[in-house]
Amino acid sequence: MPHPKAHLAPRLCATVTAALLLTLTLSTDGLAARKGHGGKVKIQNIRSSSDESGAERDRRLYRECQGRPNSGACAGYTQKPPGGRR
Repeated sequence: MPHPKAHLAPRLCATVTAALLLTLTLSTDGLAARKGHGGKVKIQNIRSSSDESGAERDRRLYRECQGRPNSGACAGYTQKPPGGRR
């Protein structure tokens, strides 16, 4: 003999599933509406006045990496600099 409330389990499962799907649908619709409204935000990288330029960094690494293993920060900077300057 089946349990007297056995017919409630499928209904409960269907109700919970429907509620979850409805919540998920509403939350993704809200995200899409907000995303389209704001547009893209461009982040500008502002260099500090104390930052070194690329050429200055190259010169410093060639100077500091002489005689060191060609790995890590010194990778590619242990040989004679391009252009023959020293």
